[in-house]
Amino acid sequence: MSRCIIIAAGDFYGPLPKISGGDLVIAADAGIKTCQSEGITPRLAVGDWDSVEPPSGVEKVDLPIEKDDTDTLAAIKVGLERGFREFYIFGGVGGKRIDHTLANIQSLVYISKRGGRGFLFGESSTITAITDSALRLKPLQSGDISVFAADGPALGVFESGLKYSLSDATLTPDFPLGVSNSFIGRAAEISVRSGSLVIVAPKSAFE
Repeated sequence: MSRCIIIAAGDFYGPLPKISGGDLVIAADAGIKTCQSEGITPRLAVGDWDSVEPPSGVEKVDLPIEKDDTDTLAAIKVGLERGFREFYIFGGVGGKRIDHTLANIQSLVYISKRGGRGFLFGESSTITAITDSALRLKPLQSGDISVFAADGPALGVFESGLKYSLSDATLTPDFPLGVSNSFIGRAAEISVRSGSLVIVAPKSAFE
C-alpha cells in the first residue's frame, strides 16, 4: 500500500522507510527545515509559513495563519483527499510544544475514524490508533505496550499475547488501566469492538 509520509516540525526520529514511487512525502510547514537538514525531498509542502519561508521548487498548499487545523492535520487531510489511508508521521513528537504532540495523537484518531491507520514515530516508541478494529503486533521478547481509550469509553477491548490479558473490557479516558503491559515473546493482538484506542509500543513491534 502506498503511504503518505508527513515530516512535521518536532524532533525527527528517522530514518524514513524506503520511499516507493507511489508514496507521497509532505513537509508540514516548518518540517521543511527537517527535510533540508536530513536530505529529504518532499513532493508537497503544506503550511501557513508563519515560522519559515515557503519552499521553492515544490508543489505547495498555502494555509491561512488563522485556522482550525494544525499544519500536520491539514497535511493529513490532503493525503486523505488524495486517496491515502496509511500515514507515517515523523517530527510529530518532542520539541518545545507538548500540545502539538497531543494534537498529533488526536490526529491519529482522526485518521482511524476515516478508515485509515496513522503511525507517529518517537525516539524509541511508535504511537498509533484504531477504531472499531484490531491491530496485530510482532512477537517481542520484552518491551512495554500501553493502550488508552481515546475519545470516550472503548467497549469490547481485548488484549492477547501479552503478560496481562483483557477480555471484553471497557477502557475509559479517565482511568489508565491499559498502561505498561509487557511483551512476552508471543504475537500480540489488540482489538476494540466499539470506540477508539491509542496504542504506544516499541518501534520494532510494527516493523
